[in-house]
Amino acid sequence: MQQALKAAHLKRGLTSPNPWVGAVVVRDGQIVGEGATMPAGGEHAEAQALASAKSGDTLYVTLEPCTPFPGKRTRPCVEAITEAGINRVVIALLDSDPRVRGRGITLLREAGVQIEIGDGAAEAQTLLRPYLKHRETGSPYVIAKFAATLDGRIATAEGDSQWLTGEPARERAHRQRNWVDSVLVGSGTAIADDPSLTARPNGRTMARQPLRVILDGRGRLSPEARMFQEPGRTLIATSYEANSVWKARLATAGAQIVECEQSSRGLNLNQLLATLAQRGVLSVWAEGGGTVLGSLFDGDHVDEVWAFLAPSIIGGSGIAAVGGKGVTRATDALRLRESTVEMVGEDILVRGYTGAWSPQPQ
Repeated sequence: MQQALKAAHLKRGLTSPNPWVGAVVVRDGQIVGEGATMPAGGEHAEAQALASAKSGDTLYVTLEPCTPFPGKRTRPCVEAITEAGINRVVIALLDSDPRVRGRGITLLREAGVQIEIGDGAAEAQTLLRPYLKHRETGSPYVIAKFAATLDGRIATAEGDSQWLTGEPARERAHRQRNWVDSVLVGSGTAIADDPSLTARPNGRTMARQPLRVILDGRGRLSPEARMFQEPGRTLIATSYEANSVWKARLATAGAQIVECEQSSRGLNLNQLLATLAQRGVLSVWAEGGGTVLGSLFDGDHVDEVWAFLAPSIIGGSGIAAVGGKGVTRATDALRLRESTVEMVGEDILVRGYTGAWSPQPQ
């Protein structure tokens, strides 16, 4: 199972909207075949592992094998497993997709296959959190990321923010961008920084780029923005009332336009996140600014936090990392679950789950 998990991890985020799954075939106690899910429409991990093994007696797989359902583009894995003569399947996790959950196990047992569930479950669940949330709730998995000083500032009162954290922290963020489905920022950040919002681990612009999502309810972003010259796709979330000429100019620049309802507090994030999920976006890497992050926290949309803290102080009326309504009592403050703290160069990375959503129990 550890080898299957390793194979799955290498495909993390590369198979959306399908889950990244690893599989290993064993014969007489020896690994004889291995596979991992290909991008949507390609072979699943089980099919790859079985094809490379030719024969075997046990299959280890990180997620419940898929079953027939309307619209399915690949052969159901339960059929491939039974036809290959596998007599034992060890499964880390049940599939959260309601079209599959439990049915894969039932069909395999009906075919006489011995089933074991739970080996590697904790690791598989951590690895597949974006997929699990998407299938359970119909909404993407949201990771709130910010780089701030020790006093929680992301910029000075004048808006200067480069560079708060060091190169190792920025490199770590690029490695995260390299696997997520989308990177989300507000128009204020997009205008102030004119970022490319591309994944560039080790300084290399990757062939696969996350979808850039810009929240711009007032129609402020220029079609000359740098991001429109970069590889990858850009989606502008705006309001129905925003200027139609501006929308047309952005569309000509290559942007996809998504219209959302708007209130005094900004765009309807429930509506936007549902739209992203319908388009196969499993994960959102939300980079700010503070107003956007505040809205995401206020709406209980955040599932995980990555806070890079620089060993510095801005003070004064510097811009806060997280805005929004916040809380009125310290006892109501959001506390992270399963939090970890590590040094990334000279900076501190605090990570953890918010508790707004947790995977279904197995």
